[in-house]
Amino acid sequence: MTTVHNAARSQINYASDRLRPVRIWLYAMAGLVLLMVVVGGITRLTGSGLSITSWKPISGTIPPLNDLQWQAEFDAYKQIPQYEVNNSWMRLGDFKFIYFWEFVHRLLGRLLGVAFLVPFLVFLVQKRFTAQLAWPLFGLFLLGGFQGLLGWWMVSSGLSVLTSVSQYRLAAHLTAACLLFIALVYVPRSLEPGRISGVDPSRNIGSAALLLVLIILQIGAGAFVAGLDAGMSYNTWPLMDGALVPNGLGVMQPFWKNLFENALTVQFIHRTLAYVILAYLAVLIWQQRAAGGFSGVHGWLPRIGLLVLLQVVLGIGTLLMAVPTSLAVGHQALAFMLAGVTLAYIADMQRAARVTR
Repeated sequence: MTTVHNAARSQINYASDRLRPVRIWLYAMAGLVLLMVVVGGITRLTGSGLSITSWKPISGTIPPLNDLQWQAEFDAYKQIPQYEVNNSWMRLGDFKFIYFWEFVHRLLGRLLGVAFLVPFLVFLVQKRFTAQLAWPLFGLFLLGGFQGLLGWWMVSSGLSVLTSVSQYRLAAHLTAACLLFIALVYVPRSLEPGRISGVDPSRNIGSAALLLVLIILQIGAGAFVAGLDAGMSYNTWPLMDGALVPNGLGVMQPFWKNLFENALTVQFIHRTLAYVILAYLAVLIWQQRAAGGFSGVHGWLPRIGLLVLLQVVLGIGTLLMAVPTSLAVGHQALAFMLAGVTLAYIADMQRAARVTR
């Protein structure tokens, strides 16, 4: 982040009027990542993620085109444990439905790579940004490619023994997607021209960074909830299994396994982190109100507060209704938007701090 920040400062001095297409492009990339997260959530909730049992980066862009090809894909799916244990009732028409979501998810990943690389090369030739900024941007491209590798690594965990993907690999895949998304928000926000005001914004950067870390941890915890289907049980609130602190949080040995493999503990952690984030943000808003209010850059804080409240309501609704697809996908997408808005707040505070120096 420091490298991008320094590059941004140099870039704004270089030619701020030439950067508008670059900013639009990066925001569009962030939107594509968010769309991919939404489709990935649908893929997960419909049990579609293991429907394509091979990874073909080039030829995989073309779906089956005739009955023989469809049957070959279905026969390959029949060889994995998920079909044998959970979906042996499926016919070809049922398989086509789950294949569709996984295919779209992978196709979006390929589209994201092309939509990043081609404009990047065009802008590089046009000299819209300096080499100092080009390298961090190329790093984002590599991070996107690494995300594709993580996706296949995740899928491969469910092809031989498990009937679904490993929750550890799912958490790695989702967290990496979150890091890519917020980086695609941070860079163009840092390149915004013009001044932004704020009362001593530099003192708030650390507290906002801690909020961002908590949000990212919560997204990772949510991935463990999804990977274990932990949201399908204990569908009451505020009590969980009849208590605020339920019994059975540490039944697995060694204890650390409970943090990642015990559905009860995993859901409890996710709930508790939500309370921590809500309380911490309330303190930040109270402190900023006392320190000078929400003018200038600090106008982000009440907006973040509203998003957090909406996220809490969505999370409770998703739990009480036993994880309907629409609410669950909205809950996941809003978590990413919350992380992005928080990082935009940090980027704007950095810009405001430069003005006050």
